Amino acid sequence: MRAVDTNVLVRLVVRDDAKQVRAAEEFIASGAWVSHLVLTETAWVLDAVYERTTEQIATAIDMLLNHEHLTVQDADAVTAAIENFRKRPALGFSDCLVLEIARKAGHLPLGTFDRDLAKLDGTVRLQ
Repeated sequence: MRAVDTNVLVRLVVRDDAKQVRAAEEFIASGAWVSHLVLTETAWVLDAVYERTTEQIATAIDMLLNHEHLTVQDADAVTAAIENFRKRPALGFSDCLVLEIARKAGHLPLGTFDRDLAKLDGTVRLQ
């Protein structure tokens, strides 16, 4: 299966360049894989460049998770990360995903100095 880069996902979500949207849709039509890193970068671009809200970012990731032609790495971990992100947007999507990847891999607790992240189940705050 093919894989996609961040800019392809951004085009699919933002749809701000018709030629690139068309090329992205054609590329993924036979199926494409989305890594955690690409998904995290996409969330960052939507926030930092396009100034999308937490809910808009979460909705975009949900859309990508449910896209008929995309396969997201560890979709169940990404779904759990989105749930935490919606509850605690100050954490950022990447922090939520780091925790859920560790949970899925059976490597908890996740040690962190982040006070907000440490409030989530499965973490321990280091002093």
